[in-house]
Amino acid sequence: MTNVLSIRLAAALSAAAAASVVGFAGAAHAAPSYTNSQAGMHGDPAAAAPFWHLQIAQYSCGEMAVADVIGQLTGHEPSEEEITTTAEHTPSDRHPGPIYTPTSRTSNDDLVVLLAHYGIQAGAFHSNLDLIEQDLDHGRKPIVGVNDKTLWNQSSNRGPENHFVVVTGVDTNADVVHVNDSGTMSGRDEQVSIATFEAAWVVSDHFAVVTK
Repeated sequence: MTNVLSIRLAAALSAAAAASVVGFAGAAHAAPSYTNSQAGMHGDPAAAAPFWHLQIAQYSCGEMAVADVIGQLTGHEPSEEEITTTAEHTPSDRHPGPIYTPTSRTSNDDLVVLLAHYGIQAGAFHSNLDLIEQDLDHGRKPIVGVNDKTLWNQSSNRGPENHFVVVTGVDTNADVVHVNDSGTMSGRDEQVSIATFEAAWVVSDHFAVVTK
């Protein structure tokens, strides 16, 4: 983990330095741009695909992403009912009350708390696709915050971060990102272009929760 943390720290320092040069708000938290540093497939989308399930509740995408990751790492995936019930009875680190309620979206950092409840350590970062590729190469599982309409190439409400997906692979030869996306019927090993993925991800300032 020391090397990974060093890489993330270097990325953050590099972004901060860039922000001081160009001088626009929030740039210090932005990750360096994608450089396509290593060609080929990163991750194993086929192995991850069986752990995809379509969400039933409107705001359970974060919980479903956590359940997907638990399944990938342990082979025992909680059902939507189980994971949302657990989240409803687990205090949030970000606000008063529980992590999950049926009427509101789960806070980004609370995904780390929910994973910890199942014995899985994770960290929350502002990342980039190069780092995600390295995470996948080392068997770590990334959950990212995106705009769903951008990811699905729909025209409405493309502004805010409003959805979580699990990144299961990056194929730099095909310029494709593979995700498990509980928000759509076609979300099992959903494949989008790197450009589309980046456009959907940038709205969260490249937020990612990554297992350790």
